[in-house]
Amino acid sequence: MSWSKDDKQGPRGYHHGNLKEALVRAALELIAQKGPAGFTFAEAARWAGVSPAAPYRHFRDRDELLASVALRGFNQFETALSRAWDDGRPELFVAFDRLGKAYLDFARNEPAYYSAMFEAGISLASNPELREAGDRAFAVLRAAAEKICARASGQTKPPTLMVALHIWAISHGIASLFGRGDAARRTLPMSPEDLLEAQMLIYLRGLGVPDVKSAAG
Repeated sequence: MSWSKDDKQGPRGYHHGNLKEALVRAALELIAQKGPAGFTFAEAARWAGVSPAAPYRHFRDRDELLASVALRGFNQFETALSRAWDDGRPELFVAFDRLGKAYLDFARNEPAYYSAMFEAGISLASNPELREAGDRAFAVLRAAAEKICARASGQTKPPTLMVALHIWAISHGIASLFGRGDAARRTLPMSPEDLLEAQMLIYLRGLGVPDVKSAAG
């Protein structure tokens, strides 16, 4: 379920007994409205319908609440990317195209999670669980890069990590600017999917990867 565009009714009463879940939901709704830096811990409590002291039962502070939201987002993100990539089946560039579209779909459909993951300024050094979740999502892009590099022509293959980082930077840049589902999305005279496909074709051709256009089309 998306906590991004449609849940704007206002504070909810806390009835179901799961305080931690209520606070995560409150944070997602507030992020969707105000961004990850636009609300306080007390406001999240108020939105969840509990006292200002209640959140401390589960979270040390607002940053820990945001980290919990981001962790959940990265877990969902990894699942979406892994499903789209499907280990490169049935054909490498078909799967690669699906992977890019899945990246854009997540930014569009889950902008509150996306903001918590990438824009909340959470220290990964002090949150190894969150760092590991992010690494698992990135590992899907790296697996795709490994197979892409194996197709590159020439005796010198590009470093897999470098290609994975380039793929991430291109996908993330387009998703953050043009593909997201909130007010931060910029207008573009073409679809984000078309822009991503064009940029990837140019990039892969530069690496000397053969038959990119026919396979991607």
